[in-house]
Amino acid sequence: MKPVKGSGMPVKRKRKLPGADDHESACKITSFTRPQVRDARPISAGKLFSSKKCLAWFHKYAGPDALVGPEAMEKFCEDIGVEPENIIMLVLAWHLKAANMGFFTKEEWLRGMTILQCDCTERLQSKLDYMCSELSDAAIFKNIYRYAFDFARDKDQRSLDMDTAKSMLALLLGRTWPLFPVFHEFLEQSKYKGINKDQWYNVLEFSRTINTDLSNYDEDGAWPVLLDEFVEWRKAWSAS
Repeated sequence: MKPVKGSGMPVKRKRKLPGADDHESACKITSFTRPQVRDARPISAGKLFSSKKCLAWFHKYAGPDALVGPEAMEKFCEDIGVEPENIIMLVLAWHLKAANMGFFTKEEWLRGMTILQCDCTERLQSKLDYMCSELSDAAIFKNIYRYAFDFARDKDQRSLDMDTAKSMLALLLGRTWPLFPVFHEFLEQSKYKGINKDQWYNVLEFSRTINTDLSNYDEDGAWPVLLDEFVEWRKAWSAS
């Protein structure tokens, strides 16, 4: 994916969870590349998933507050051979139904890893290609896209701040939507300070259904004003 200026997900600072210490940074997610697994070792297909082993694996990274935080997340990423910025970490967070960027709780870990049937580093490494392939499934991608809104949102805000929204859109749509660079430019010069959930959902639908030349855009449709203004801006720019 060709990087767009400002496309890196901004680091979430000093998000405090109940019982957790403040942290200066969280795991960023900025890349859509296939994970390069380092030092992956084969596992025996005959071994069954072990909840006890999965819990011990969690405690390898969790602090005394039973939470995998940003610093431990860096170590976890290193162990599974995936850069923290890789989008595969967003897919994993979606599987775990993680509520906060840069953090995994014990409940999230056990629930998600049980579904994935992963109780150790090697088992998770063996699932990375599968998780990467899920991004090509339209229905699953839609679920991940929608999940990303609440995952990246500051929980005391109802909308995504514009810098975070632009970064997440670049991550999720930058490689597949031909109009994304133009839409990004529109957001850069717009009056909007953030994107709400309805706008976020509709941007994906717009990217999937509206032609690059905008010829099938219905101005009387149920699109949010944000997209009406984008179409008007784009047509005015093309005519100039």
